[in-house]
Amino acid sequence: MSSTRPTIRSILAPTAAKAVGVVATGAVAAALSLTATAGAATGGAATGGAHARSAAASSFSFRLKPSSSAISACLPKAGGHVTITPGKLNDTMTVNLHGMPPNAGFDLFVIQQPTAPFGVSWYQSDIQANDNGFGSATVKGIFDDETFSVSPGGTTTFAPTHQYHLGVWFNDPNVPFNLGCEPGATQAIVTPFNGEQHAGIQVVNTAQFPVDAGPLSHVHR
Repeated sequence: MSSTRPTIRSILAPTAAKAVGVVATGAVAAALSLTATAGAATGGAATGGAHARSAAASSFSFRLKPSSSAISACLPKAGGHVTITPGKLNDTMTVNLHGMPPNAGFDLFVIQQPTAPFGVSWYQSDIQANDNGFGSATVKGIFDDETFSVSPGGTTTFAPTHQYHLGVWFNDPNVPFNLGCEPGATQAIVTPFNGEQHAGIQVVNTAQFPVDAGPLSHVHR
């Protein structure tokens, strides 16, 4: 066994050196991305604000922003952070929420448009906030530039349609209403964005990205 070790090292050393050189070159060409990786690890934002690609992990991170000025007023610390890591067969997406009402439930959707009327929408996961208003969910699927839905026929028909945005809704319509997040409303606003199609309003989304170029369009496998 010991006689083979120098040979393995002599074989692997040039390859490892080349790999380090390639990674270093990529890091120089994507300094913004490396900064974003550090931000994601600490729960912080990427340099430059909204988003950045991590060269080291081949991941893409971005923020979730309050869906309206009313949400910002009733939940001044509401927000979120998302990291999508491409894999060989699918992608892993981790969504973290902060500044939410303690112990409230939420519903995560992949959507065509970040704001109303939202377009084609795909239910992804529930997210449960803890006592401190933090919640997290990790899901696997296609969350990249190939994400789309299609209905060739049946109860409805539509052509292949990309969904590049994310939105998160209150699971209970009464929660945002009781918090004063719906100024002028005389009763809780009900939307179809949960498993029972009886959810509250949207709390955070990805509207900082263009409608036709949401964050998922920046992820490539």
